Amino acid sequence: MAGLVAAARLRELGRSVVVLEKGARTGGSLLLSSGVIWRHRSVEEFHAECPAGDLELQRTIVERLDESLDWLGSVVPPVANETGNPRTLGARFNPGHVVAKLAQRLAVRLDEPLATLTGPTVLATGGYAALFAREHGLLLRAAPWSTGDGISLGRAAGAAERGDPAEFYGRVLPAPPAHVGEADFVRAAQLYGAVAHVVDTSGSPLLPADPAWHEVDVALAVASSRGAWFVVDATGAAATVRGRPVEEMIAVADELGGEVRRATALDALDLGPLRSRKLAEPPFTAVKVATGVTHTYAGLAVDGDARVLARDGSPLSGLWACGIDAGGIFSGGYASGLAAALVLGLAAAESAAAD
Repeated sequence: MAGLVAAARLRELGRSVVVLEKGARTGGSLLLSSGVIWRHRSVEEFHAECPAGDLELQRTIVERLDESLDWLGSVVPPVANETGNPRTLGARFNPGHVVAKLAQRLAVRLDEPLATLTGPTVLATGGYAALFAREHGLLLRAAPWSTGDGISLGRAAGAAERGDPAEFYGRVLPAPPAHVGEADFVRAAQLYGAVAHVVDTSGSPLLPADPAWHEVDVALAVASSRGAWFVVDATGAAATVRGRPVEEMIAVADELGGEVRRATALDALDLGPLRSRKLAEPPFTAVKVATGVTHTYAGLAVDGDARVLARDGSPLSGLWACGIDAGGIFSGGYASGLAAALVLGLAAAESAAAD
C-alpha cells in the first residue's frame, strides 16, 4: 500500500518515479489483506489503544485518513464506505483492484530489491515479518520478502528507530498440518476467541480474562504457547463474530487440513480437564491453532511528513519511510496498518515532491 500510494501520488505531482519491487509480483502484503482501511474515532481512543505509540503519528493518521480515503476512492471505488465495526471509521476496498489501479501507470521493476540508497528514496519494504516468524517458529501471514530491507538501509544511513522489536500484529490460523496459502490468509483467520475457551495442549487456559475486541492479545498468547486450541460448545459454534459465523471459520480450518476434534463429551476431546463457562452445551469442537505474523511494529523514526529522522531528531536529507518501515505507531496495542500506509504514503510523496 505505502509504496504504491507514494509512487502514484508522486506521478500525479509531476515527478518521475521508479518502483523497485523485491518480490515476483506487485502489491506486497496489501494484496493478501482484507482491504479494510480504518481509524479509531479519535486521537484519544487511538492513543488509549496504543499507549506506547508515537502520539504525533497517531494524530497524523486520525486527522488525515478521511481525506486520504477520498484520494484513494478517486483512484478506485471502495466496496463499502464502512468497516463493519462500530468502534472504527473507514472503508473497505478490493485489494486486487487497488493494486491494479495504483500500479497501472508506474514503472515497477519486479524481482529487484533496493540494495543501496542513491538519490531521493521512499522506503516501503514491509517491515521484517518474515524474519520474525522464522526466528520465533511462527507462521507467516504476509509477503515472504518482508525481511526488513528498508529498516536496515535506514539504520545504515544513520536513522533513529522506534518501537519494540518484539511487538507484532498477527492472527490466529489453523495450525499445521493445515496448509494455509496466501489466498487463504483472510478466510482462514480463527477470529472467535471471544466465544471460545482458549487452552494449551494440557487444557490450561491461555487468557486471564476475556479477549480484547480485536483479539490480537489472543494471537500473542497463542504465539507464546507450545501449542494451543480453540474449544467451543454448541452455542459458541452457532455464534457470529465480526460478521463471520464461527461454524464457517471452523469449516475452513477443516478444509485446509487442520486438526479439528468433535465430541459429545469434553473428556473425549483428549485435552485434559476443560472447565469454562463457555463450555456448557454439547457437542464440543476443538481446533488446533497457531499464530501467523502479519506485520512487525518496530521500524525507522519518521515525522508527520514521513521524513526519516536521524538520531538527533533532524530529518535525513532525501529519505522517507512509510508503511511498516515506519516504526513506533502501534506500540502497545492495535491499529490499522493499511491506514498508516495510506496516510504516510501520501505524506511521503507530497513532502518529496516539495523537497
